[in-house]
Amino acid sequence: MDALGCRVSNTNFSGLCHRRTFSPPILVCNRQYVFLFNGSHGQFSLRLNASSDKFKMNGKPNVQLPVQERRLLGKTFSSIRECTLEENFAGVQMNTSQEKIGVLLLNLGGPEKLHDVQPFLFNLFSDPDIIRLPRLFRFLQRPLAQLISVFRAPKSKEGYVAIGGGSPLRRITDEQACALKEALKEKKVNANVYVAMRYWHPFTEMAIHQIKKDNVTKLVVLPLYPQFSISTSGSSIKLLMRIFREDDHFAQLPISIIESWYQREGYIKSMADLIENELSNFANPQEVMIFFSAHGVPVSYVEDAGDPYRDQMEDCINLIMDELKSRGIGNPHTLAYQSRVGPVQWLKPYTDEVLVELGQQGVKSLLAVPISFVSEHIETLEEIDMEYKHLALESGIENWGRVPALGCTPSFISDLADAVIEALPTASLISSSANDTSSETETDPLRYVINLFFGSILAFLLLLTPKFISAFRNFLV
Repeated sequence: MDALGCRVSNTNFSGLCHRRTFSPPILVCNRQYVFLFNGSHGQFSLRLNASSDKFKMNGKPNVQLPVQERRLLGKTFSSIRECTLEENFAGVQMNTSQEKIGVLLLNLGGPEKLHDVQPFLFNLFSDPDIIRLPRLFRFLQRPLAQLISVFRAPKSKEGYVAIGGGSPLRRITDEQACALKEALKEKKVNANVYVAMRYWHPFTEMAIHQIKKDNVTKLVVLPLYPQFSISTSGSSIKLLMRIFREDDHFAQLPISIIESWYQREGYIKSMADLIENELSNFANPQEVMIFFSAHGVPVSYVEDAGDPYRDQMEDCINLIMDELKSRGIGNPHTLAYQSRVGPVQWLKPYTDEVLVELGQQGVKSLLAVPISFVSEHIETLEEIDMEYKHLALESGIENWGRVPALGCTPSFISDLADAVIEALPTASLISSSANDTSSETETDPLRYVINLFFGSILAFLLLLTPKFISAFRNFLV
């Protein structure tokens, strides 16, 4: 039978068949079968028995193929096997009318009030993906986090006071969630959009509870970090995977995780639009240095742990500059990394050092582009807009501009909606047998208390050594 453009004769099928056509197909999946409709050669039906080679033709559209169950371990997955259809195959759309689709947005979180600062910092530094201790000393994680958060909180509060007394990240992320829900609705996909913050409210566990309560039948996880890093998207996804594996409910929930999306055309063009618009505010736009400032990570993350963040960041900037060049904008540009803390070496060059160098080289006009952020928060509103702007002007740069974060820019939100729609067919079940070797949770309360007590004593003794005092002070700067 050649109706599908594929010869079928006494053949067992396995895997997921999908299309490569110009029009989207209707693809309705369950754990056992995939259904394809509307063949251009007329309506037909093919039913294959999973335990035999026999098939049966009926007159109306219905192709039923046994599907091999697939498992995911935290990435966006697509089927291994692909069936390429004839170009005149009509194709159809995904049937989402009977599904309850959920979209989970992942973000960092931030203190909304000044008294939230210290507990927020404790949550941040308690994460072993933020402060990576040798396994032998992991019991020191929380005691050290407590000490660092207490000593660092006063300086951090000064930054939040400067931007109004708290982080706007939750408000902006909620606005993005609402905008994404509307964008999906306009594209004929009804979905509930949830927000999960890693280190502050609404915590990931709260969002997961609501997803269960709403009886979501298919979930797309979308980190609001364009580039992947083990300290951002990786940390949030790791927490999610642990929660999923510990809850039998999620063993039956198809999930698709979008790890990074910096290379998407919609995102690249949206960034180029913002840069082009800000350049027009300068008296001589062609003379402006485009200064990309990205959040830094320790060098060890990249060189020892295999973090792809630096490569993805450099690739992202090349794509944005290529888009600008296609519009006739050929300004010079550079990349630097901000927000370093602690005694270890971070990705270079550092933003503050590069600004001074540019001023010494005679650069007079500079446009700062916060490249790793899609929402305004303390690192854009205080660190870039205040600290780095002041440093740049002191260093001889006369004309300063800053590209705003994408926020709810319509073209950006529309592209996120497209990313979600593209990820829906790849949703699959999570392996319940895979071991989460990276989990740092304490299931034994007594052991936790003992580790916290003795860890606090050891951490305090370490603080008394001159070498450790010097290193610890670097966390407080």
